[in-house]
Amino acid sequence: MKDQIIETLTALFKGADERDWAKVKNTLAENVELDYSSMTGNPASLVSSENIITAWRGFLPGFDKTQHQLTDFYVMQNGSAAHVHYYGKADHFISDELWIVEGTYDTELIETDGKWIITKHKLNLIKQDGNMDLPAQAVARVSEQRN
Repeated sequence: MKDQIIETLTALFKGADERDWAKVKNTLAENVELDYSSMTGNPASLVSSENIITAWRGFLPGFDKTQHQLTDFYVMQNGSAAHVHYYGKADHFISDELWIVEGTYDTELIETDGKWIITKHKLNLIKQDGNMDLPAQAVARVSEQRN
C-alpha cells in the first residue's frame, strides 16, 4: 500500500515535469485543498483538479524544463486514508538561469476503487534560491506562446 501511495505522489510531480496533464489529473481528487501559503501568502483553498491543471499549464511550460526531486517519505496510513510528509526540491530552468524551491510537503490521500488520489496538498517552504524573476518570466513566456 505505501508503495502505491508514494507512486501517486511521484506521478503528480513527474506529470508536472513532463507536462503530462492527464497523468497529473489521474493523481488528484475532483477537489483538492491546496496550500502554498508559506510561499505565496495566499490562504489554503479548495481548488478543482481542472483549475489546478489550468494554473500549472499557465506557468510550468514557460520554463525550458523543471525537475522535482522527492525524498524522505513518511507515510501514515489509516485504512483508506493516508497522510504523507516528505521533502521536495524543484529546479526550474530558463536558459542557463535557475530558480529553486525547497520545502517539505504534507499531502493527504484517500483510496477509492483501489486507487490513491490526493485530497490535500500543502507546501511548507524552506527556501527559494536562484533567479527570483524566473516565475514571472515563465508566465510571460506562456502568455506569448498562446498569442
